[in-house]
Amino acid sequence: MPSNQSPLGALPSRFKRERLLIIGCGDVGQRVMRLQRHVRVVALTSSPARVAALRVQGATPIVGNLDAPATLQRLAGWATRVLHLAPPPLQGSVDPRTLALTRMLMRRSAPSSLVYGSTSGVYGDCAGAWVDESHSVNPITPRAQRRVDAEARMRHFGRLRSSTVRVSVLRIPGIYAPDREGGTPRERLLRGTPVLAHADDVFTNHIHADDLARACQLALWRGQPQRTYNVNDDSQLLMGDYFDMSADLYGLAKPPRIRRAQAQKDLPAMQLSFMSESRRLVNTRMKRELRLQLRYANVKDGLA
Repeated sequence: MPSNQSPLGALPSRFKRERLLIIGCGDVGQRVMRLQRHVRVVALTSSPARVAALRVQGATPIVGNLDAPATLQRLAGWATRVLHLAPPPLQGSVDPRTLALTRMLMRRSAPSSLVYGSTSGVYGDCAGAWVDESHSVNPITPRAQRRVDAEARMRHFGRLRSSTVRVSVLRIPGIYAPDREGGTPRERLLRGTPVLAHADDVFTNHIHADDLARACQLALWRGQPQRTYNVNDDSQLLMGDYFDMSADLYGLAKPPRIRRAQAQKDLPAMQLSFMSESRRLVNTRMKRELRLQLRYANVKDGLA
């Protein structure tokens, strides 16, 4: 194909392969790496100590830090596709890391697709209602507010580059997997941490880490321009019922149930925040447009 018909045609042969840049190479990012075939992967890491391990996994590591934009210069114009899984900072109401990334991507030729891993927490408390992607955001916590800011920066970048870049935002609930550090409720059950009484309980949503990695991969290739996707399984569980089910699965004692007023006195603020939001995510768009067939359609199968 002549170079004027393909964005890769004028490049040296070693650059004619698709080139995926992964920002945020934690558990899910590494699962996405393992899905790649005939794609060159570059992994941004802020830790020089991780370079060797990333290289073993088949990636080309680049040491850089989203908190130090000057260290990102080597990434400009390199990738044909970008997966952004890096979390915002732990403080503030905005995400300067995503701002630094989009500024770097603007410097040279833009990627053809960019996928951002956000959180379903941007919806806030929906009182147990069914929530699809058209639902307005209402972030309650500073953590969710930072994600809303990051989503807005992704969309702004997509609008500026609307003719060339497909930006997809994945809204992700609780991630679990038996082979993920802290990826099951077993340790919490062993601690005997209480859950809410049924009358006060909230709906919770889940996605297996392997299904999430596959959703990221599909969004890189199939995501519609400037599109948001709920990425969750088909489970419809109250949080207390989720822990009861898990206790039965592991042969452990079910957690004690307490009323919300008692929980507000006894539980840490972070844990209480997850008990203050109730929603049931609709994943129809994920299935229809990304054509993701869940391997673990419900959390019980995934934990087992």
